[in-house]
Amino acid sequence: MKKLTAYITTGYPDKNFTVDLINEISEYVDGIELGIPFSDPVADGEIIQEVNKRALQKGYKLQDTFEVSEKIAKNIDTYWMGYFNNFYHKGYDFMVGKAKEFNVRGFIIPDLPYEEAKEYEDKFPLISFIAPTDSKERIKTILKNPKEFIYLVAYAGITGADKKEDLSEIISYIKDITNTPLFIGFGVNEKTAKEKAKDVDGVIVGSAFVKVLLEDISNSEKIKKIREKAKIIKEAIN
Repeated sequence: MKKLTAYITTGYPDKNFTVDLINEISEYVDGIELGIPFSDPVADGEIIQEVNKRALQKGYKLQDTFEVSEKIAKNIDTYWMGYFNNFYHKGYDFMVGKAKEFNVRGFIIPDLPYEEAKEYEDKFPLISFIAPTDSKERIKTILKNPKEFIYLVAYAGITGADKKEDLSEIISYIKDITNTPLFIGFGVNEKTAKEKAKDVDGVIVGSAFVKVLLEDISNSEKIKKIREKAKIIKEAIN
């Protein structure tokens, strides 16, 4: 069965909501990218940027991510998704220690290129990114030691954009190199999930869920709406 991983920004509107949301969608979601809010999320589109900003304005602290992880990571595969500044500022070894303490499975750091990540990869699982613009030689190098799963970026650009690229060749090439699960992210939603999931092992959905957090509805309605989206996507990819 193909897997659904959900990106959820920690702490918006508050950390308790984040825990409640993840618990409610876990029936349909196999993994969580727990987003660490950052002031300059360069790989993300306007929706996730806005939620990052609002979480910080409401007083988000890194401790919130620790507390959420403590409550959810024992029940669902959890990964910390954040920009390297957060890891560097607190100390990478400190973050690794906390992640292990709370049973977090790996880090997803979009602004840490493979070439720079090599000095950290033996300390804790780092999820490998592959982009359509990567050469076959670079892909082969990146996939020498893949961890947990491979994150295939569906197109060059930022999250949430409505773009489409033919990835059949790159997917086939990756599958020839490794048996590590291949997940596709960027631009995955209720309408695109079925097509994007073709020939891969799962999808990563962020903006389609996070945009609900910006809607002027009650928290319970937000949870209900995101849960329904997760149900539709999980059924579509399988």
